[in-house]
Amino acid sequence: MDLKRYRKLMEEHLGEELYRHSLGVAETAERLAGRYRADCRRAYLAGLLHDYGKACTREELCRKAELYGLQLDRITLAERRLLHAPVGAALLRHELGLSDPAVLRAVAYHTTGHEKMSLLDKVIYLADMIEPGRDFGGVEKLRELAQVSLDAALLAAVNLTIASVIRRGFPLHPRSVYFRNSLLAGLKEKENGG
Repeated sequence: MDLKRYRKLMEEHLGEELYRHSLGVAETAERLAGRYRADCRRAYLAGLLHDYGKACTREELCRKAELYGLQLDRITLAERRLLHAPVGAALLRHELGLSDPAVLRAVAYHTTGHEKMSLLDKVIYLADMIEPGRDFGGVEKLRELAQVSLDAALLAAVNLTIASVIRRGFPLHPRSVYFRNSLLAGLKEKENGG
């Protein structure tokens, strides 16, 4: 995996602000991976590439989804903020030849999460929310929680995301609800000594 090549490619592919965000996610993901014993190189790469699809318009993303035969639900198809993740993963595979299924999966689910998140999936989801360029109410608390418990930080993060989606009147993806419920169940199980 040639990280230098991927950094150059992303710098050319994304605008300056989005590239800076991607570097922040990559570095944050690498630190979280080290803390929680995930693969640091994969975490850095997935963080760097996670927004590859954001350079495309909604129409381009829909065309690419059709071209690559992606089976996407109507909520994902309607929302560019969600659409860029699964289509971006497909673009990475088909256009850049990236074949690592763990990295592609982390990219595909970094916006909604899902019920059976891998450790790498969780690291990328959280890194995207807490990278140094993020500045929103509650981000400092998330950063603190991330140093103590990955799942507690993720639960707080998905709670903030769901509240924001509802407040802004956007459709809430069911995968985010399933993700939240799986985190609650896992934390409850740990609490009960399971």
